[in-house]
Amino acid sequence: MDDIDRKILKLLQDNARVSLKTIAEHTFLSSPAVSARIERMEKDGVITGYHAEVDPIKLGCHIQAFISLEVPPEEKAEFYAFAEKVPHILECSCVTGSYSMLLKTAFPSTAQLDEFIGRLQAFGKTSTQIVFSTHVGPRGVSVDTGRKAV
Repeated sequence: MDDIDRKILKLLQDNARVSLKTIAEHTFLSSPAVSARIERMEKDGVITGYHAEVDPIKLGCHIQAFISLEVPPEEKAEFYAFAEKVPHILECSCVTGSYSMLLKTAFPSTAQLDEFIGRLQAFGKTSTQIVFSTHVGPRGVSVDTGRKAV
């Protein structure tokens, strides 16, 4: 992957609907050359999908929470199958520390969150943090090559 690929990735992360023509203008390539690079990055698994960012509050999910869950290793497969079926789980990550799972969730009410936590406790101990506000929302991975971490 070279600097042109990185510029293409940045443009796509900023706006996945950006036109090939616009990307071509920013990279000084032809539209077919841009298309070929994007197809290669998709094939190589660098680009894994294109998504719309949606405001959960506008869809009635006013309660966002991070839930830590302690799942015994032998129950991970069963838990993953459960988690994949729950639309209120926005992300599920296996993590280090006292808890083995970290779930990012969104619910219309605290009553629904409470009911869900009760279901989760069949898998293990939980700890929940409700989100008051988010100052840095979801964003793409930095593709700048020369930047140092702050």
